[in-house]
Amino acid sequence: MADPGKSSHNPLVLKSKSLQCKDLHDYLKTLPKEVLERLYNHPTTCLAVYRELPAIAKHYVIRLLFVEQPVPQAVIASWVSQAYAKDHNEVTKVLCELRIWQEASIPGGLAGWSLNPTFKKNTKIALNGGGKPWTLSTQLETDPKYRDIGYLDKYALERWECVLHYMVGSQQQEGISADAVRILLHAGLMKRDEDDGSPVITREGFQFLLLDTPAQVWYFILQYLDTVESRGLDLVECLTFLFQLSFSTLGKDYSTEGMSEGLLMFLQHLREFGLVYQRKRKEKRFYPTRLALNMASGQTGSPTDLQKEGYIIVETNYRVYAYTDSNLQVALLALFCEMLYRFPNLAVGILTRDSVRMALRSGITAQQMIGFLRLHAHPRMLVAGPPVLPPTVVDQIQLWENERDRFIFTEGVLYSQFLSQADFDILRDYAQDLGVLTWQNDRRRTMVVTKQGHDEVKKFWKRHSKGSN
Repeated sequence: MADPGKSSHNPLVLKSKSLQCKDLHDYLKTLPKEVLERLYNHPTTCLAVYRELPAIAKHYVIRLLFVEQPVPQAVIASWVSQAYAKDHNEVTKVLCELRIWQEASIPGGLAGWSLNPTFKKNTKIALNGGGKPWTLSTQLETDPKYRDIGYLDKYALERWECVLHYMVGSQQQEGISADAVRILLHAGLMKRDEDDGSPVITREGFQFLLLDTPAQVWYFILQYLDTVESRGLDLVECLTFLFQLSFSTLGKDYSTEGMSEGLLMFLQHLREFGLVYQRKRKEKRFYPTRLALNMASGQTGSPTDLQKEGYIIVETNYRVYAYTDSNLQVALLALFCEMLYRFPNLAVGILTRDSVRMALRSGITAQQMIGFLRLHAHPRMLVAGPPVLPPTVVDQIQLWENERDRFIFTEGVLYSQFLSQADFDILRDYAQDLGVLTWQNDRRRTMVVTKQGHDEVKKFWKRHSKGSN
């Protein structure tokens, strides 16, 4: 037999996974028990978590909130009809993962549930009042340079679009902070170019650009929270402050009095990302923006007043008209359209097989392109719908994606030139038992194993060859 691995290797081509944006509960489930316990020491966190629970879970928590002894699990299960048994099981799992309740033994051997004492105590405070003040202080003199909601919305969008401009390489990218660049690199949305070391967008970055604004902000902040401890900040303190922001009022200013040095630094980072407005770093007041309120209250992936009005019209001939003067919006459309003309308030492009396939190679999926066109559809498209987009265009984008899914490439090593059929059968069976056999041809005594399994198969063959001799 020829030396295994002498033959050529196929390049590895992986199907890109869609960017996953965790919701509030998915994120909290990943935190250690100790961190959750510290978070539940704050009424704001308890109320924020309670607010996002499924309806049945809220029902269970309220009924158990003033019960001082464990309640049998069978009794709690009887609070909903059998038609909702599946929902009951899912809710039970959620409450356990969030450590909101825990199993408890009841005299007589029955299994019961009891609320986490820390969560129980602080949820009572949040719902009934009492305890220390837990909302942001508003005891401030009237701001002579008051900023209204319209100004705050404009400011938040401008600051956030600085990040997006930087990602697409737009000329309008001034103002992005070094912190924001570090987060983009940490999140894998951008990477250092091998030649000059400058940040360049990745597959995940392309997918990120096509998300709606609330989902982008939430994903970005999750990545930021992943780095707070390396910055010398307290994760629990930062999260608690975010939850406090979710109970603030848009258009009101709040005092920084009493904030720790760590929180003041965190506030500056939120300011850079457009989540709060502060006139100067040393200003003793700040205004939460809609980005912070929507993100901290779990309103991700849903339309908000901050989202710009739709501007895209798609015709059945694959022409795309973008009624906008925003360079960023045109750049996002150019990710999967071939741009033809650009006027002061109108850009015209066309969806072609080549432009869509180029986007697919960049990691953008057909569903993301379709979702982007629907999300930013011009009001006239909404009046004409449903469907909002021409079905022929939607089907064709999906067909272009399916063309690329006919073959799946995996890196492997070719084994061939066996001296006997018995040798081939032995090695093939061994590779198959290991689960590393990718392809085989018995008649030609040829097979391919994965790159990861190559070393083990090669060692087995050498042992077998020595034994035969």
